[in-house]
Amino acid sequence: MAAIPPAEPQSVMVYSMGEVIGDGLIKLPFIAALRDAYPTARIIWCAGKTKGGTVYAGPLKPIVAGYIDEILTAEPTGSKISDHLGNPFGGRRFDLVIDTQSNFARSLFARRAARDFISPSAGFLLSRARPAKTEAWPETMLGRLAKLLELARGRAVPLRPLPLKDTRSLAAAKALLPDGPAYVGFAPGAGGIEKRWPLDRYIALADLAQGAGYTPVFFIGPNEVGEDAAIRAALPGALLPQLNRTDAFADVDGPLLTIALASRLKAAVANDAGPGHMLAAAATPLLSLPLTRGKAAKFKPSTPHLRQIIAEDFGGGMEAIGVEPVWSGLQALLAETAA
Repeated sequence: MAAIPPAEPQSVMVYSMGEVIGDGLIKLPFIAALRDAYPTARIIWCAGKTKGGTVYAGPLKPIVAGYIDEILTAEPTGSKISDHLGNPFGGRRFDLVIDTQSNFARSLFARRAARDFISPSAGFLLSRARPAKTEAWPETMLGRLAKLLELARGRAVPLRPLPLKDTRSLAAAKALLPDGPAYVGFAPGAGGIEKRWPLDRYIALADLAQGAGYTPVFFIGPNEVGEDAAIRAALPGALLPQLNRTDAFADVDGPLLTIALASRLKAAVANDAGPGHMLAAAATPLLSLPLTRGKAAKFKPSTPHLRQIIAEDFGGGMEAIGVEPVWSGLQALLAETAA
């Protein structure tokens, strides 16, 4: 049950256990909502992982600028037993701490630094507010973050995409994907081979899209180096904008460039992996191809227009998904998001 929040906080700390690129991208709509909920507060993001840190202090730092005021990674952060012997966070105090992790010892540590505390740890034992007993705990990471923010604020705060405002990234994307064509993106990469839909099916899908009047754009990462030859041979009209660049923005690369390029697409298809979450971060309509229903629910990409085709529903691994259902899903996604 939600208790009435105390006085308007001037400092809000989010206590996480660090973010790799996928987690960091999924959480961006939560960060936008957090700033909407507390527009004048100083927002601190604590990545309390012993050896981790957060991509918000690295490749995604330009995206969260103006939304997160401070990244806290310096010890003590509660990640070591010795941290609990002294003052938490070097003696700092925060008007509100939203604890997004569930390790009870770390929650106790964070609670000591909070005037107001929201945490799911130990069934919300330490938290000022908790969900109603009849309310199911959300399956998705983003849904859980949204619920914690609702408990803290005392009302639901709408999630929204966090727009990329980096002007050089946006200019680079426009140079690489100029105005005119209707672009559809394809991201065949994934960290694990078991999460990859076969490349030949991506090529077949892109060929169908090209036949329907769209220009295919392939996003090739470090793990797919060499696959560009097969793509170029089968689809001479396809674009691979991150490879063999001759544009004037050589300093722009990595996730920022991918997100900026994604903002120029009509829609995209991607595996359930980091590249797909980068495309989703631009609010690009996305057809996601997860391996299992569990992963599809928990790590749902953060885009307002999402369709998922799940390998588990076809009774096998990624190779069980044929081209036809993905093409039908992509057509439906393009139709429902057409301007």
